[in-house]
Amino acid sequence: MPQYEAGTFDVIVVGAGHAGAEAALASARMGAKTLVLTMNLDMIAFMPCNPSIGGPAKGIVVREIDAMGGAMGRVIDKTHIQMRMLNTAKGPAVRALRAQADKVLYQQEMKRLMEEQENLSLHQGIAEELIVEDGEVKGLITQVGGIYRAETVVITTGTFLRGEIIIGDLRYSSGPNHQQPSIKLAENLEQLGFETVRFKTGTPPRINSNSIDYSKTEIQPGDDVPRAFSFETTEFIMDQMPCWLTYTTSETHQIIDENLHLSPMYSGMAKGTGPRYCPSIEDKIVRFSDKPRHQIFLEPEGRSTREVYVQGLSTSLPEHVQRKLLESIPGLEKADMMRSGYAIEYDAIVPTQLWPTLESKQITNLYTAGQINGTSGYEEAAGQGLMAGINAAAKVLGKEEVILSRSDAYIGVLIDDLVTKGTSEPYRLLTSRAEYRLLLRHDNADLRLTELGYQLGMITEERYARFLEKKDHIEEEIKRLRGIIIKPNEQTQEAIRNAGGSELKDGIRAADLLKRPEMNYDMIASLTESDIALSDEVKEQVEIHVKYEGYIEKSLQQVDKLKKMENKKIPENIDYDAISGLATEARGKLKEVQPLSIAQATRISGVNPADISILLVYIEQGRIAKV
Repeated sequence: MPQYEAGTFDVIVVGAGHAGAEAALASARMGAKTLVLTMNLDMIAFMPCNPSIGGPAKGIVVREIDAMGGAMGRVIDKTHIQMRMLNTAKGPAVRALRAQADKVLYQQEMKRLMEEQENLSLHQGIAEELIVEDGEVKGLITQVGGIYRAETVVITTGTFLRGEIIIGDLRYSSGPNHQQPSIKLAENLEQLGFETVRFKTGTPPRINSNSIDYSKTEIQPGDDVPRAFSFETTEFIMDQMPCWLTYTTSETHQIIDENLHLSPMYSGMAKGTGPRYCPSIEDKIVRFSDKPRHQIFLEPEGRSTREVYVQGLSTSLPEHVQRKLLESIPGLEKADMMRSGYAIEYDAIVPTQLWPTLESKQITNLYTAGQINGTSGYEEAAGQGLMAGINAAAKVLGKEEVILSRSDAYIGVLIDDLVTKGTSEPYRLLTSRAEYRLLLRHDNADLRLTELGYQLGMITEERYARFLEKKDHIEEEIKRLRGIIIKPNEQTQEAIRNAGGSELKDGIRAADLLKRPEMNYDMIASLTESDIALSDEVKEQVEIHVKYEGYIEKSLQQVDKLKKMENKKIPENIDYDAISGLATEARGKLKEVQPLSIAQATRISGVNPADISILLVYIEQGRIAKV
């Protein structure tokens, strides 16, 4: 194939899934001349698995992406068919939004944003080989011989690297949704020395809504109050479509037991490691054999289609068995299966080969993001894409690269877990992974990250001005409540009695009264006078900050200790073999991960406190060779 010069850019993003879209938009908004190279322009931001965005931890990631100027939140707000706030009965640290997407509209809106973005070009093509000179990426070559040159490259190939679809005993080369897989690029990465693992994920069948007997299912409506992921959203979709809940039966379980030998997972056909927290229905039945039934959610895929996603029935059993499974579930006895479920195996790189910026340790100026790094989920992919795009552009523009810490964002937790600990299975973000989750809430993502987004050039002046105004109102109202004394008059006592609390004996500061569990901000506001009409967002922040002040302060003290350890940098030229006393496992792990700080070193599996003490003494005694 003859080659030709196809163009020169600052940043090239390979792939246009959820990671690629965020990477490209971030890079372009920062001012870098950016190219997106993707196999199929009609598959931008495609949802090959469940048509939803958000959920526990994941929904907070979407808010963080938006707070920094990313696109996912704005796009889902315009294209969802249902929105719900989860865990409303629990504390603010675990609340999160989840939206059902119109998958076609979501794709179209994301593509429109990318097409209209200044500094961003979209080309359809297949990347086959990276151009690497002296350990530094210089561009890539496509299937048709196009040579694209760039200072930085971001690879976001998802599950396409040597992708193989498996249904029963059928196995064939394919990307998600029967798209063309990426074979040559996978081989090229291997030749360049990248260590890879084989992972697996899967999807359930899709069925025709007209064939469902909804009278045998339970309706799951969206919230009847306006909800949004983006801090910019002012128009809300209230015309929502319901989802529906049903359950597996003893017949379902019997069918699986009788056909388990046909499951690729158990027959040995599937070799890749699947996600522990999103198992197939076969795996659920085997692992939780004591449970008489499992939830099945029926999720519409959009307003213009009758396809329904059968959430909870992910499987790679043969098609004829999948049909029997559907018929055994209440409401699905006559289900018309439009698409069968399948498993897909693919290559992922071992993420400990990356710096916390998501730049490769082996090849300078090469970044990777998304499922290629061993994660699962659209949100995890988008969060990585945002950071890889920011850092790839920063490298070109001469700006400082950005590393979010574990106390800054769930995105920081995600990336730190990947590059420090690695992952033996498709990684899923959970609230339990974040030790500072009280600080990393759904409601305060803008307060944590919008300043950074503005400094990077990804937040408009108008949005930044609104943010500063909101921040001022929060601070002023907290100060006001701390300065007002509420007296135990009849109005006050009646309000407290109505709330189920005990009456006051003396005057009390308004902020201290708000700390009582039975009191909320509106109750306190009715007992005080304010000259400013506050937004619901400001009221929420004031109430959370005051009520949880003690817990928040304790978390902030822990963060201060962490930052002191983060500031203890490990020199780049350190020779771990020269440090006597390190355990053999610790020495090997430190050499593999190459932590940037003592704090990161403490989080490496296999490095114990004794190893950290030895490392600290070695560094503080100044034994590092001068270069």
